[in-house]
Amino acid sequence: MRFDVLTLFPEMFVSPLSESILKRSIQAGIVEVNVTNIRDFATGNHKQADDRPYGGGSGMVLMPEPIVGALRSILQGRHEQKKRVILLSPQGQRFHQGMAEEMAKLDRLILICGHYEGVDERIRRYYVDEEISIGDYILTGGELAAMVIIDVVARLLPGVLGDEDSLMEESFSRGLLEYPQYTRPAEFEGHRVPDILLSGHHEKVRHWRRKESLKSTLRRRPELINLERLTCEDRDLLEILRREMEG
Repeated sequence: MRFDVLTLFPEMFVSPLSESILKRSIQAGIVEVNVTNIRDFATGNHKQADDRPYGGGSGMVLMPEPIVGALRSILQGRHEQKKRVILLSPQGQRFHQGMAEEMAKLDRLILICGHYEGVDERIRRYYVDEEISIGDYILTGGELAAMVIIDVVARLLPGVLGDEDSLMEESFSRGLLEYPQYTRPAEFEGHRVPDILLSGHHEKVRHWRRKESLKSTLRRRPELINLERLTCEDRDLLEILRREMEG
């Protein structure tokens, strides 16, 4: 899968793309990340990519010409059937795991990083497919949001993770938070790993993990629980947990 990032600050992507899972997936040819400097497509001696807003106001707004020039440059000669152009903006719909799963089915994802007071409205209206925000807060620019999306989507691609089964057990992958995880030592400063995890009884471990996953979700993120997606066993466990919490 190819990711294209349009940004005023391409150097911000050097370190994140040179470490850990993303580095290995790029080296393996599973993921391709192309970072384009918007300023390279600005005109004039000073390569100005932003200007004051019409009508007055504080701050600067990214101009449409450099963004469109960069966008057309990376699209030239390529005709992927499944691609999306995304503007990263606090006004966009909030990014979530289901959205990432849909993106992972694409051949190409183009991420435009907003900055300063935002981008010219014509970019939003006529040149992108959708706007996305990674949360209800304001970042200095869309670069960090682009890194988050690349990381979340890339790890869903076949071959990126060493253990593909781990994807199915992670938080949000099945609509619930993940169960607690433990590793060695079995006792640390008086705190022991639950005995059930040391029992070697796979069915009891599975049952414990599912119950703990439901418990964690019920306590922390109850809005994530979708009864239609739960099994009969899940519903029985949920009823037990609710009685325990009420008692």
